[in-house]
Amino acid sequence: MGSPKKNENKGFFAAMTSGFSMFGNAMSRSVNGLIAYEGVEVINPEGGKEDAEEEAQRGRWKDEERDSYWKMMQKYIGSDITSMVTLPVIIFEPMTMLQKMAELMEYSYLLDQADECEDPYLRLVYASSWAISVYFAYQRTWKPFNPILGETYEMANHGGISFLSEQVSHHPPMSAGHAENEHFTYNVTSKLKTKLLGNSVDVYPVGRTRVTLKKDGVVLDLVPPLTKVHNLIFGRTWVDSPGEMVMTNLTTGDKVVLYFQPCGWFGSGRYEVDGYVYSADEEPKIMMTGKWNEKISYQPCDTEGEPLPGTELKEVWHVADVPKNDKFQYTHFAHKINSFDTAPSKLLASDSRLRPDRYALEQGDLSKAGSEKHSLEERQRAEKRTRETKGQKFTPRWFDLTDEITSTPWGDIEIYQYNGKYNEHRDTAPSSSSEVDLKSIEFNPWQYGNVSSE
Repeated sequence: MGSPKKNENKGFFAAMTSGFSMFGNAMSRSVNGLIAYEGVEVINPEGGKEDAEEEAQRGRWKDEERDSYWKMMQKYIGSDITSMVTLPVIIFEPMTMLQKMAELMEYSYLLDQADECEDPYLRLVYASSWAISVYFAYQRTWKPFNPILGETYEMANHGGISFLSEQVSHHPPMSAGHAENEHFTYNVTSKLKTKLLGNSVDVYPVGRTRVTLKKDGVVLDLVPPLTKVHNLIFGRTWVDSPGEMVMTNLTTGDKVVLYFQPCGWFGSGRYEVDGYVYSADEEPKIMMTGKWNEKISYQPCDTEGEPLPGTELKEVWHVADVPKNDKFQYTHFAHKINSFDTAPSKLLASDSRLRPDRYALEQGDLSKAGSEKHSLEERQRAEKRTRETKGQKFTPRWFDLTDEITSTPWGDIEIYQYNGKYNEHRDTAPSSSSEVDLKSIEFNPWQYGNVSSE
């Protein structure tokens, strides 16, 4: 959906056009053909094109590691590298993709407010601000661990929410998640798709995200923008998410369209988000603006997208305080996700917190983290060979594959739905009495998956 017609150089969408122009300039700062590194592109989001070669020498990789991985990665340029490349733990954070899915719940109070809101357009302001809020956490440049098939993550004790995610497929890598409290239910099926471009990678959020607000039964559908990860090997890694986010009220047809501005020269436009809430007949009702790493505000507007007289810009969300000098740039909530304080008393042995490689990395033991990661991956390959030999297939325990297929701008995806069986398990399984007991559980993602003959 396009923006309302506006005069030249006026309004949010003129700024958007300018931002895309600047993005082209930013890309021109790439360094093509560093000595012995054909095709390397390095972008410093805070500088000009003249400092790209200097930027190429920065980053967390040691020279010998950087060189060897660049030579290895060259053959994958243009390919989806989601699960085909084994990477060293030096670039990992002590969290899995299943846990990262739970970071959307940090500002879940915005969905509570959306559920309680009587105004259908303001409701979308709250709900879309919730969707924007996670991008502050997503700017971290450390890679999360890929989940093992059958691995899960559970979160309790946060805003009355129960959250469960499960790795439902290994090839292709797919995860499913479900969260619920008294105000909303949240369901997601995710199949990340990537394209390696050399020293950068595009991450396409192939999936379906649905939120149901319980008060009125309103169903919201979210389509996020892609994410670009720059300077994978050469230079300091940084993340941008240029493009369009659309949240649609499937019950009424109202929607919000938000434009994430791309980063231009010297950081111009970086983090900025602008857009409108539209009625079902595509008439703008509320303008939204802000930065996804700071805050989002809104203001009622007329049919031309201009602020209504007598109204003012109001803040709807801002980033919470974060720990200073945190090694992995974690928020306080990210630390809660790894903590056993948010674990249920009847924790599954397949829970990500229990992964020995993740825990070793959290403790700063890179050598052990690497060896444990290798052991888990080898065990997963062995389990797969055993299933194939016996003519068996793996099916998830907590999510069922449905007949639904959803189309996204980046491909189609089969939909998994939470089956409610975890509630039965939680009611009957024995509970652990302390965090010490929970930590002593041996990680075993193969314990719960269903295996049947094909």
